[in-house]
Amino acid sequence: MVKLQLSKLAKTVADAGFPTRLEGRDLDICGVNTLGEAKAGEITFLSNPKYLAQVKDSSASAVFAKPDVEIPKSLSVLRCDDPYSAVTVAIITLHGHRQHPRWGLSPQACIDSSARIGASPNIAAGVVIAADVTVGDNCTIYPGCYLAEGVRLGNDCTLFPNVVIYNHCELGHRVTIHSGSVIGEDGLGYAPNGDKWVKIPQVGRAVIGDDVEIGANCAIDRATLGQTEIAAGTKFGNVVVIGHGTKIGPDCMIVGLVGVAGSVTVGRHVTLAGQVGVAGHLTVGDGAMAGAQSGIHGDIEPNTTVIGSPAIPSEIAKRSMYVYQKLPDWVRRIKDLEREVQDLREKLNGQSGEYRGSREVVAPGSTDPH
Repeated sequence: MVKLQLSKLAKTVADAGFPTRLEGRDLDICGVNTLGEAKAGEITFLSNPKYLAQVKDSSASAVFAKPDVEIPKSLSVLRCDDPYSAVTVAIITLHGHRQHPRWGLSPQACIDSSARIGASPNIAAGVVIAADVTVGDNCTIYPGCYLAEGVRLGNDCTLFPNVVIYNHCELGHRVTIHSGSVIGEDGLGYAPNGDKWVKIPQVGRAVIGDDVEIGANCAIDRATLGQTEIAAGTKFGNVVVIGHGTKIGPDCMIVGLVGVAGSVTVGRHVTLAGQVGVAGHLTVGDGAMAGAQSGIHGDIEPNTTVIGSPAIPSEIAKRSMYVYQKLPDWVRRIKDLEREVQDLREKLNGQSGEYRGSREVVAPGSTDPH
């Protein structure tokens, strides 16, 4: 277990680019935990003000917090402008990244004689590596993974159990793929022939850039022609589906249950929140953001935030949602007004009828009603 004084932890966080100062006692800290689960000897963090009330009930010894947030005197505080990023540095410092088991090159792995395996391999029993595969240095491949003919992996890649990579697909350096994901399966390519469907051969491939992380049970189609691309630094949640020929730009955040159809172009640093769906052959501009469950049916301009289905700019969507939420009340009010108008009509008709009944009718030009 790593122990570190708060003053040294503050310096480590500051050296990572997040200036931090200590208020209170300079304690030894041995771990990071949430507000609700932290124990004595651990540090927690407060980045969202809605959890402020939980701070006084926390058993933590210290907390990361912004400079203007009032913290109980019983807690030491590491003051910084960005507690969420600061606690990330603390987690890495105190806990480190996941440590993989060490198998070396297991004799129970099935590796074709033509495959090229880099230095310091960590390949488990039950892995199958086909002909002409290249695996870079320091790669960890868990049991049940299959690398088809001609696959290429860069250095320092990690494939968790049961990852499948189809033929001739390519991964860059430091790519992580979690369990059950499939890279390079056939895209949904069928041509209509009367009331039947004829399969279009998917002869392209899928290419994954450096420093990409792909969650569990994702599927990235190979292209019909050319290649499907996931650019460097992009991160996927779980159960993400990317259609054939789509190109995802660098440093994107694709959250769980997102579906992107074929031949879509997604720009740099785009965020697609949970359950977003993107129709085919569209362009999503650099810096765009789509809120959860957005249905994108048209191109999205750069640096635009959209929500709803069909997805529209967020400010318009918020006003529309406000109107939608008020509809039941407005319908009731309209019905009340209709009843009031009907009552007024009946009263006016009644008054008009009484007036006509008591009025004497005189022929034009005559002064004598009889």
